[in-house]
Amino acid sequence: MATERGPRIAVVAPSNRVDPALPDRLAALLDRLPAAGRPTLWFHPQCFESCGHFAGPDATRARAFVEVANDPGFDAVWFGRGGYGSFRLVETVLPALGAAARAKTYLGYSDGGALLAALYRAGIGRVAHGPMPADLGRPGGEAAVRRGLAFLCGARGPGILEPGLVPGQQAAAFNLTILAHLIGTPALPDLAGHLLLLEEVSEPHYRIDRCLGQLVSSPALRGVAGIRLGRCSAIPPNDPAFGLEEEEIARFWCARAGIPYLGRADIGHDADNKVVPFG
Repeated sequence: MATERGPRIAVVAPSNRVDPALPDRLAALLDRLPAAGRPTLWFHPQCFESCGHFAGPDATRARAFVEVANDPGFDAVWFGRGGYGSFRLVETVLPALGAAARAKTYLGYSDGGALLAALYRAGIGRVAHGPMPADLGRPGGEAAVRRGLAFLCGARGPGILEPGLVPGQQAAAFNLTILAHLIGTPALPDLAGHLLLLEEVSEPHYRIDRCLGQLVSSPALRGVAGIRLGRCSAIPPNDPAFGLEEEEIARFWCARAGIPYLGRADIGHDADNKVVPFG
């Protein structure tokens, strides 16, 4: 009896290099999943290249992304990890994407948010913030990777999507610093009317304050329906102490801009990071 085939997922690394041991660890995880609907994962060789900070030169990373996005044999593109580098690819990648790229799901977060933003702005594919393969290296990371795989396989039940999402309400999720750096660039999508979920990692409170101030002061972001703040983790100490915690900072800037602050969100640089489909 034939077993129903699961989605075919291509993994690329638009930012930093993927640990060469990761495919075997993911294969072991996949072997523990039910055979029916089990996805197939393929890591592009580019994931393991190295060029200074990046997983290969810009041209190599862009070419790998375009190859898998335009390949009708894949159903989804999964960003291997974050770091920095995806923004450098936007102007090369977007014009090269064809019809097959528009039929795919794209999943990632952190630095990958720059490329997700550009895809969303261009109306290419189904874009979502959510766990990446490299999360397997986090404490409790298997749960995160299982969540990402479940989403890519079509599951939308409890524990997968961010629980505060409202049917019919447009939403998007970003790392705070990444979104702030997109203001004024061709990659920034129109987020008017969207519920905006934000998270941060490894930034002191004064930088969180500065980024939120920049975001809500930008005319391009003033039209959001509201802001929810995810986890801000590994915050370095301020010297002297900043005097406000991250949620107090968010409330301050939302009140100044007249944007509703709608509470906390279940996203962040951790194993509990939930999926937020854009749109």
